[in-house]
Amino acid sequence: MSKRNFVLNNFADIFSVSRKKQANHIMPYSHFHSSYEAYYLLEGERQFFIKDRTIVIKAGDLIIIQPDVLHKTANGNYPEHEKIILNFKEEFIPAFRGDLFKKLYSAFDEDYLVIHFTLQYKIQVEDMLQRIVQEAREKKGAYEIYIQSLVLQLLILSSRYLEEHIMEPLEYLNPMHERISEIVRYINKHYKKELSLPYLADKFFVSPYYLSHAFKEVTGFTFVEYVNSVRIKEAKKLLEETNLKVYFIAAKVGYGSITHFGRVFKEITGHAPLYYRKKK
Repeated sequence: MSKRNFVLNNFADIFSVSRKKQANHIMPYSHFHSSYEAYYLLEGERQFFIKDRTIVIKAGDLIIIQPDVLHKTANGNYPEHEKIILNFKEEFIPAFRGDLFKKLYSAFDEDYLVIHFTLQYKIQVEDMLQRIVQEAREKKGAYEIYIQSLVLQLLILSSRYLEEHIMEPLEYLNPMHERISEIVRYINKHYKKELSLPYLADKFFVSPYYLSHAFKEVTGFTFVEYVNSVRIKEAKKLLEETNLKVYFIAAKVGYGSITHFGRVFKEITGHAPLYYRKKK
């Protein structure tokens, strides 16, 4: 790994930071996790599928994603890019608890935010992120506390920016993206039901061939991959938050076969379902 590329997984599973420069990268699978994610693009352009739509981000943009929100990245018009990614849980910073946390996150109550910083703010944000990476790399005395303070500063700065600037509504890239987003929202709401490509094609007045190809182009997922990702994300949540039996959870999220559910669950999460039950 080059000096510029850097990954730190630390703080007992509650914080990680990475900085990477890549010529070409498409995430091969869906991505969701129980931590917040702050994704800052230093150079280049990326396509981001988040929750139910695809957006394009450019250098100087910050995306803040809530826990357990499905997302995936792909190449934009300029595949070579450099990014810094922070993943952290609420308990990473003690000040997040209580009224201060609620006040800070009142600005971040959406599933995700895309912030286009002005130059003045961009300089400050990049300085904070560079220092986080430097502290994580050098690991000098009390570096954990210093990183915690820098992450908190980053979030406060972002919150103030949102208070001072009106964020323009995100526009769809084209009518096809708007139609596929409508279909994705339907899947997100009705994932428990038996869903098939022909059924949704008929419901939304398009051909199965068109839906199959357009869905993949817009979201980066095949139809089956996306339905499975939504179902497994919900199953993981039920495993972590309830005492329901695994076979009941499988049926609750739309699987008729416990064997099929287990196989798909491991393909997407890398673990058997009971792994998340044991972590409770």
